[in-house]
Amino acid sequence: MDIAIFSPSGLFGEDDCPTREEDADSQESYVERKHQFPGMELIVREFSFHQLNANLLWPGTFSFAEWLVQHRSCIEGRRAIELGSGTGALAIFLRKSYNLDITTSDYDDNEIEKNIAHNCQANEIPIIPHIKHTWGDKFPNSDPDWDLIIASDILLYVKQYANLIQTISFLLKCYKPQLSRAVSPTGNDESDGDVVLPQPAFLMSWRRRIGKEDESLFFNGCENAGLKVKHIGSRVYCINPIENEISETKS
Repeated sequence: MDIAIFSPSGLFGEDDCPTREEDADSQESYVERKHQFPGMELIVREFSFHQLNANLLWPGTFSFAEWLVQHRSCIEGRRAIELGSGTGALAIFLRKSYNLDITTSDYDDNEIEKNIAHNCQANEIPIIPHIKHTWGDKFPNSDPDWDLIIASDILLYVKQYANLIQTISFLLKCYKPQLSRAVSPTGNDESDGDVVLPQPAFLMSWRRRIGKEDESLFFNGCENAGLKVKHIGSRVYCINPIENEISETKS
């Protein structure tokens, strides 16, 4: 695996590479790695350190990518937004593999946005649209039109669960489809193992270990917010508004 260390001003030579301690008070440093995704290799620049923990690729990214490849009809034709994008690697993979209409999102932090843009260019795709949003804050787009929300390994900080659920609830319950787009909510094929996603839906996966109590705390919080949680694969969950299911049943 090839590794290079960067600063915003350029590539450091072996003799002048900054240490993490030296960088903490001055400028960001990065590590660029090649990562293997299904069917392709991506070049991903990661922060050597980031105070908001958006610095690395976590195991859930790769396992989620594999699951999405196996259930590709869940994402085909969708308009998606990723929460907690970090380096943007998963979104870049989905754009390169399926030309998915996807937007990245993470903390209101300029360095994260710049790094995702860098990774897009490094992997020879147009810069993916990005929204700076801290969970629980007012969302920049008052009329969200993403019919698919995705995320991987975002359940690390229990104190953020309430804020995360608030953001998820807004994106799902205030969803307004674009008039020019008509997407079937049940896109499916035989290889999908009968996985059918509602519209809109929040699809999440994780591999980082969290306690059962923390897991229950998040899922119970979702249900208390009027969201239905369904386990649809190995550590893969679909979350959607309960009110949508009630209205569909009545119709």
